[in-house]
Amino acid sequence: MAATTPLGEFEQVVLLAILRLGEQAYGVSIRAEIAACTDRHPSPGALYTTLDRLEEKGLVTSRLGDPTALRGGRAKRYFAITPKGLDAVACAQRSYQRLLKGLRLPGVAHA
Repeated sequence: MAATTPLGEFEQVVLLAILRLGEQAYGVSIRAEIAACTDRHPSPGALYTTLDRLEEKGLVTSRLGDPTALRGGRAKRYFAITPKGLDAVACAQRSYQRLLKGLRLPGVAHA
């Protein structure tokens, strides 16, 4: 098996949010998806630092959309996961599943 890029927990959360959002994955929507699914509210700075790091690692790509008047002429920066990013998040999730297999977490019906 080829070596994959190890991911931090928040990097995994961000990649999963991008996967969930598909073509609509940009900063504000990613933050909203993370909040809706995890009840975490990352700061814009933490999110964009992570997105930049993921892009440097080759796990996501970004592109600028068209500028809009609603945004004061600024363009949204859209993100997409790369095949390398998909492999990394899949590997991390398989690792978690192996660690959870056979465990009973006290007070938790399903992990």
